[in-house]
Amino acid sequence: MTLVPNLGVQRIRQLLKYFESPAEVFNDNHRKIRQIDGLGPAISAEISRFNQWSLVDEILEKTEKTGSDLVSIQDPDYPHLLKQIYDAPLLLWVRGNAEALSSPGVAVIGTRKADRYARSQAEKWSELLIHYGLSVISGLAYGVDTIAHRTAVDRNSKTIAVLGSGIDWIYPEQNMKLADKITDCGGAVISEFPPGTKPDAGNFPVRNRIVSGLSLGVLVIQSGVKGGSMITARSALDQNREVFVIPHNLDQKNGDGNHHLIRTGQGKLVEKIEDILLELQLTSDLTEQNRKDEPVKKWKSVKLSDTQKIICSAIEEGHTQIDQIAEETGKSTHKLLPILLELEMEDIVVQSAGKYFELK
Repeated sequence: MTLVPNLGVQRIRQLLKYFESPAEVFNDNHRKIRQIDGLGPAISAEISRFNQWSLVDEILEKTEKTGSDLVSIQDPDYPHLLKQIYDAPLLLWVRGNAEALSSPGVAVIGTRKADRYARSQAEKWSELLIHYGLSVISGLAYGVDTIAHRTAVDRNSKTIAVLGSGIDWIYPEQNMKLADKITDCGGAVISEFPPGTKPDAGNFPVRNRIVSGLSLGVLVIQSGVKGGSMITARSALDQNREVFVIPHNLDQKNGDGNHHLIRTGQGKLVEKIEDILLELQLTSDLTEQNRKDEPVKKWKSVKLSDTQKIICSAIEEGHTQIDQIAEETGKSTHKLLPILLELEMEDIVVQSAGKYFELK
């Protein structure tokens, strides 16, 4: 949003190259402005006619009432990765820890209508990213976004939520408490829209470029061929960010977008956390230490029968189909299914469409 007609983001960025501060732009520098390529007399005249200072004061008052900070692209707290993108927002309203915006992180994105497989994967991958010292970035929407943020705050870890509305308008409303928890855990809720901006549909594709722009890469949990997640993935590619994609059962139509990204070479197939860490070159001593300290799977810390242990061991690598489990354990599927059901009821195993199983 700019209050001066015809003065868009790129022209403002051009102005800031010639002036030490925005205030100088309005201090009778019209002759200098007219000489800048791409601006000229018309823009200079618009700046000289600007008189909406009462509106500026109103926005600043609203900002103060929300308890948020206003971070400009010239401030040291402005996230360095976001500054690199072509259409970086000039201003960010930040609730919470502004320094968290520059922490290395990965965006976890996906459909609002996440099925059981997507919900379990969103939690699993968010937990792994957190475990290896990365913050989780998402859009606070229903479905995958909410699960990613909630996983982070449940582990008292940093997460960044990017709104498609004003900083004072949490959407969906059901996530207001989650937004508070995000700031309590050292993360941040941010927006490029002034306070009072409604969550209009057109705002969300625009905010998606910030989700990807803040991140080292984006991880697509579940997406159709069309939708917000695909817009974020394309933004990531335009911004020279990595796009990571988890595989889906071919019977799961909700994952058609994932397969499209992999098939067309736009996204990298990931099956384990090392696929992301190595691609991002995050193989520091800290990462190695985290690998040693990886939490013990639940099935290893509870009392199970020998048969249950054999089955859990067979699916420890992840998403495994019933026929493959039968082959690895030497047991028929009709004998496996009741045992897998018991494990599912004990919250040790989760099942997805097509008789695929994985450990929680």
